[in-house]
Amino acid sequence: MRILLVEDDDRVVAALTPALRRASLYVERAATAAEALPLVEDADLVLLDMGLPDRDGIALATQIREVSAVPIIAVTARREESSVVAALRAGVDDYVVKPYRLAELMARMEAVLRRSGRQPAGPVTEHGGLRVDLEAREAYVDDAAVPLAPKELELLALLVRNGGGVVTRAEIMESIWQTSWVGSSRTVDVHVAHLRAKLGRPELITTVRGVGYRLAAVAVGEPCADG
Repeated sequence: MRILLVEDDDRVVAALTPALRRASLYVERAATAAEALPLVEDADLVLLDMGLPDRDGIALATQIREVSAVPIIAVTARREESSVVAALRAGVDDYVVKPYRLAELMARMEAVLRRSGRQPAGPVTEHGGLRVDLEAREAYVDDAAVPLAPKELELLALLVRNGGGVVTRAEIMESIWQTSWVGSSRTVDVHVAHLRAKLGRPELITTVRGVGYRLAAVAVGEPCADG
């Protein structure tokens, strides 16, 4: 699934792109309308900022609609009703106002993709011998089912989607608990401890001190060096 992120703010791109990639989405960024237009043809969904440096987002949405039916979600700081109406009339499928929660944006993306007949990334995520099926609410280690609580399952899916990359505590809190309150990060540590115990392989989840967690490089099904 290819997402075209049309956004000129590097800070927004740096925050959003890793989260989309962890959801198994391929992200291509365009900082201007001129850069975006040639990329529309290959996109499955466009996330469109309304305040671009070379052209207004509404004008770009209108131009995209002349050549493509690709779903478009406006992601913008403009919250006036007139802006929403103008964007929808220009062909935008949904409208998300900044600041927004990642969970809300992902849900809106999934809904727009369903309505358009395009399907978002499937619910089954795999890495090494770990497999998580969010739709069936099941997790497996080397094809052996592991019973997990709902938040533990979502946490494992997040780590597996990241494929061995580091996931910060803040990213975990935002993705699973929809909060950015750093004081609650102890909740993450407790859930990781429970998850390690239930997987039966504590070494599979590595702590990155002061940052967060990642899946260990050792493959599932492969004995670790100390045993």
